[in-house]
Amino acid sequence: MTFNDIFKSSFLENVTSVTVVDMVLTMILAFAIGIFIFYIYKKTYAGVMYSSSFGVTLVALTMITAFVILAVTSNVVLSLGMVGALSIVRFRTAIKEPLDIAFLFWSIAAGIVLAAGLIPLAVFGSIVIGVIILLFANRKETVSPYIVVIRCDSSDSEKKAFEFLKSKTKKCQVKSKTAKKGMVEVNAEIRLSDDNTDFINDLSELEGVESAVLVSYNGDYMG
Repeated sequence: MTFNDIFKSSFLENVTSVTVVDMVLTMILAFAIGIFIFYIYKKTYAGVMYSSSFGVTLVALTMITAFVILAVTSNVVLSLGMVGALSIVRFRTAIKEPLDIAFLFWSIAAGIVLAAGLIPLAVFGSIVIGVIILLFANRKETVSPYIVVIRCDSSDSEKKAFEFLKSKTKKCQVKSKTAKKGMVEVNAEIRLSDDNTDFINDLSELEGVESAVLVSYNGDYMG
């Protein structure tokens, strides 16, 4: 062992393991792809309340994953330590929309592929995924489902209300029914033949009908 070996620093040797050009190029491309993912998320979001912080998280997640993988690819020992460190991380945030999971995995995958040096794959794959999500996420059903909540004072009024409802809709199916003394409440799923919802006004004016509520419905939430 020589004198130089005693004062040799492995930490200083790792400083130059990743070049400045690689660092700058990786972070710029990660930011650009993250912004693209954020744009697709914003254009295709169909939930109840839009969260801008989740969009920013997608950009940050792409960049964080990129520089972590960039460090891992430059040192085998570091990669083993990184696996052990990340294995203890637990995420407690609930994912409300199923599509949000796809965006999270997309951001992570883009950062990994980009930091691995497969730039064409990262760019081309992100564009293809973005186009597919735009095509399928924004596709609307030709016939929108609705939920009608009818409150009547008797079973006779209920029958008259449903006869009127069936004459104004393409499909009418009872989902739930609550009966009390002097009150009957029915929830029914309907399909409209057009976008005209004026029939709900006429329905509420029928004799024995106390109230009629029309709510749009997509299978996940009502609003």
